[in-house]
Amino acid sequence: MNTPPGRPSAARVLDGLRSAPPGAGAVVMATGIISVGMRRLGHPVLSGITLVLAAVVWAVLAAAFAVRLGLDRAGWQMVAASPPGLTAIAASCVLGTRLSLLGWQTVAGILLALSAVVCPWLLVSVLRHWKGPAPGVVFLVCVAAESLAVLAITIALAEDSDWLAWAALVCCAAGIPLYAQALCRFDFREITAGAGDQWIAGGALAITALTASKLAASPVWTGGAHSALRTGTFVLLALDLAWCAVLAAAEVARPRPRYDLRRWSTVFPLGMTAVAALSTSDVTGARWPHGIGTVLLWVAVAAWLLTAAGSAAAANRRARR
Repeated sequence: MNTPPGRPSAARVLDGLRSAPPGAGAVVMATGIISVGMRRLGHPVLSGITLVLAAVVWAVLAAAFAVRLGLDRAGWQMVAASPPGLTAIAASCVLGTRLSLLGWQTVAGILLALSAVVCPWLLVSVLRHWKGPAPGVVFLVCVAAESLAVLAITIALAEDSDWLAWAALVCCAAGIPLYAQALCRFDFREITAGAGDQWIAGGALAITALTASKLAASPVWTGGAHSALRTGTFVLLALDLAWCAVLAAAEVARPRPRYDLRRWSTVFPLGMTAVAALSTSDVTGARWPHGIGTVLLWVAVAAWLLTAAGSAAAANRRARR
């Protein structure tokens, strides 16, 4: 939205916040999961920098959410009825997960509570307005549910909370049929023509695999239940890696180098797949997922840098208009 030069700076800020794209939460998702991965690989400085960046962007987007709610109720309702609006849930939960790993359980718990209250309403709104065939962003219905599960089980493991572990299992189970519904509506032509969000098809499986691996790490489940969670983790990770292989081959066959905001939805699945593989290795003791996770995490970092450069260039072009 262009603001006349004579407008007060406060008005220009409000206009900028009100016009923030709903899918911008993918920036927080991508940056936050890289912070989690860097922590796992033992790079505290890089993890800290990306955590701060994710928190700053989340704060800006939270302000944009509030401004749109207060000044543009119709626009807010339109965003709430679209899959990109679900990035608000996933972004909050990814940030909360990283803060929980930092030991900030109270803040993480607040983000979990807020997300748990808003998520069902947003999911119902999105499902009621679903139209097909749809781009990859449709898989955010699964990502939103699984992000709640990841944050819940992360806090449960830190606080030794059985009820949160069970809540995480429920959210994880809910995400699987949501993935199936999204897959039925997904336009498979997006694999070779998508602008970046087609990668969420794999990223949704990655976050489900991460949830399963964390559930397997909980002492709540033993015996057959624990074995089922371990097996499910491997199956989900294998399916995710298969999606990544297909999507990467499509990117090579049909290059799409031009920057698009939806490219942040490419970075997030790469980072999430890396973290899921690393977590799978930690929980199961298998070595091969650790190697794959390490390589993929650095690929995700490179993708983050390229996407951030594209985002900065796009912002510079808009400023010159």
